[in-house]
Amino acid sequence: MVDDPMHDDSERRADDPLQASAAPDAGSRPWRLAEICGAFLKLGLTSFGGPVAHLGYLRAEFVARRRWLDDAAFGDLVALCQFLPGPASSQLVFALGMQRAGVLGAICASLCFTLPSALAMIIFGYGVVAAGNLRNAGWLHGLKLAAVPVVAQAVWGMGRKLCPDRTRVSMCLAAAAVLLAVPGALCQIAIIAAGAAVGWWLYRGAIATPPATRPSPRAHLAAAATLIMFVVLLVGTPFLAAASGRKPIAMFDSFYRCGALVFGGGHVVLPLLRAELVPRGWLTDETFLAGYGAAQAVPGPLFTFSGYLGTVMWGGRYAWAGGLWCLVALFLPGWLLIGGTLPFWHTLRSKAWTQAALCGANAAVVGVLLAALYNPVITGGMIRRLPARGSSGSAEATCSAAPAED
Repeated sequence: MVDDPMHDDSERRADDPLQASAAPDAGSRPWRLAEICGAFLKLGLTSFGGPVAHLGYLRAEFVARRRWLDDAAFGDLVALCQFLPGPASSQLVFALGMQRAGVLGAICASLCFTLPSALAMIIFGYGVVAAGNLRNAGWLHGLKLAAVPVVAQAVWGMGRKLCPDRTRVSMCLAAAAVLLAVPGALCQIAIIAAGAAVGWWLYRGAIATPPATRPSPRAHLAAAATLIMFVVLLVGTPFLAAASGRKPIAMFDSFYRCGALVFGGGHVVLPLLRAELVPRGWLTDETFLAGYGAAQAVPGPLFTFSGYLGTVMWGGRYAWAGGLWCLVALFLPGWLLIGGTLPFWHTLRSKAWTQAALCGANAAVVGVLLAALYNPVITGGMIRRLPARGSSGSAEATCSAAPAED
């Protein structure tokens, strides 16, 4: 017997702008685009702390402050983005912009959220030798520390809404415990999937069937074309790179493939990029790690590290073009996936069995965020690695040897 069944779905739909903004009023589109640009540019300039902190910033801005959507709809989108390859926070930005003002809104949101840190990383690419290692800077530690209360508030706020009964609180705590014991992107996906299965089993008879939505066939056709484009680029660019023998095509192939096949966000893509770039002699380990240190010091998505890498590898007067080229290659697969999946997602989430599954999946998402609050947010922001007495250089040497999870 499940205590305190899910809240009334009709109330949730009434407060859910994802449903209401499926076909935005054309007359309000310019205002919505301006609103999107202002909101996401502010976040792009101030969202320090990595992908987990970004979810906290996004929730604070669009759930708590602007009320574009409620916690349940936000949790649904987070669950979807966690399932897909690519940077979850950047895909969430794309989805929020798309729901607010269509494809153009998604593009504006993504550009405004990404460009500030991308430009900073491209500029750093020009001065990489003089910049040195930023990973142990005190001011960088302060930025990490500031992200702790943001993520804690997101966990608390989402937990109150998405885990209202003992059953879902237990699922949340179990998900956090498992992820802390067995960390990793695949474990994270398995936890959310298991939460969805448990939610479907427990809540399948407790939710009234919501009114069926009537999605636009044109929207589904465009979404299918987008997913086909994703597959064509993934399969076709390796052959094109091999046939042409041109470095720019090979660079695009390497970055696109890394962005298309990575689960777990920015930190997970780093070893993939290193394996693609350093053995080919396109840059050295020292140059790679220097850029990674700088990426910790800028707001926005960690995937903008690709702008630095492209700038360094391209070289010359137009090195910035290489930075933009690699930025597009790394972000494009994630944008294509979320853009192609979102219309089908809205059809699924209107069904009763999907809502039941989402009860469990959302509880698991809160658990995932709770685990991330401890590691890496608290461990990276509040717990610093101190050198042992009598060996002042050992800890710094350890930090310099390999990038740590932020």
